[in-house]
Amino acid sequence: MPQTINPTDINSTSLVGIVIAVQANFCQVQIDPATPMVGGKLILCTRRARLQKIGISAIVGDRVTIDEIDWHGLKGVVIDVFPRHSLLDRPPVANADRILLVFALAEPALDPFLMSKFLVKAESTGLQVSLCLNKSDLVTDIEKQDWCDRLSEWGYQPIVISVETGLGVKELQLELDRQITVFAGHSGVGKSSLTNALIPDSNIRVAAVSGKLSRGRHTTRHVQLFTMPTGGLIADTPGFNQPDLSCSPTELPGYFPEIRQRLATAHCQFGDCTHRDEPNCVVRGEWERYPHYLDFLADSIAWEQQLQSQPKLENSLKQKSGTGTKKYEPKLESKYRQISRHTILQSLAELSEELDDR
Repeated sequence: MPQTINPTDINSTSLVGIVIAVQANFCQVQIDPATPMVGGKLILCTRRARLQKIGISAIVGDRVTIDEIDWHGLKGVVIDVFPRHSLLDRPPVANADRILLVFALAEPALDPFLMSKFLVKAESTGLQVSLCLNKSDLVTDIEKQDWCDRLSEWGYQPIVISVETGLGVKELQLELDRQITVFAGHSGVGKSSLTNALIPDSNIRVAAVSGKLSRGRHTTRHVQLFTMPTGGLIADTPGFNQPDLSCSPTELPGYFPEIRQRLATAHCQFGDCTHRDEPNCVVRGEWERYPHYLDFLADSIAWEQQLQSQPKLENSLKQKSGTGTKKYEPKLESKYRQISRHTILQSLAELSEELDDR
């Protein structure tokens, strides 16, 4: 039974909270912990019709104002959404401060190319990027140190942990304090297990790695925020095997710390250098992830070409007539379009003149 609260004890009917989960047309809002008497309470909310009409949605991480609260049933209505300082589209999370990429040192085996792809995708969000290496209990100390040294050359200082033994979990908890952190990474690396270790009462479902394919199984089905005992918020996101890279060739170099470091101390001969085969390029060289950069550059060029080949919006839409306001509908191919009345009358007039001439 939900805990009942006396409405007369609440000083205000409108309260501020954060959206911690969204499903269908409902969202779960956690009231600001600093709110007297009801701080931390969870309210199941719908969205006011006015927000729907103007296209404002509430997603996980949004700070919102709720009203019309039924304290007996712990239900309410979202009446306003605060401006966001960051927004991720995949997974949909608002106001995140950091992305924590979680990888396993074993089971599944660590793939440098896949890790590099995740890192570039994370860098493209503009959020702070941290790297966590889980399952350290399955490798030797020498293997752990080799990976730490290797990733340091990439420009990252990984946090080595073991959910199984508890190594590094407390230190990571302090690192994530007072922030909204998005967990991301390959399926089966232990994101949900790590969330359970950081927040013992979260009870997120976990599954073992597939023995046949040595790949993780998806256990998280939707995005949800969980509150750590220290106050930070964690977004456990659905795992995915291949992050998509959708950035322009000019943006890509900025997502590699190694390239940023080289360009901070020297300059290429050409301002539009792609760091591929141009003369006097300060980026091209024998650093480990340079082949990764070339592969991602080819993908980025192909993505940009595909984007440019798509028809422009104004060429694929037409304005609806008689609506009073500007509304658009898709243009049909010529063979499916209905012949306009003006065209029919013009054709009849031309046919009449041709008959008169005869």
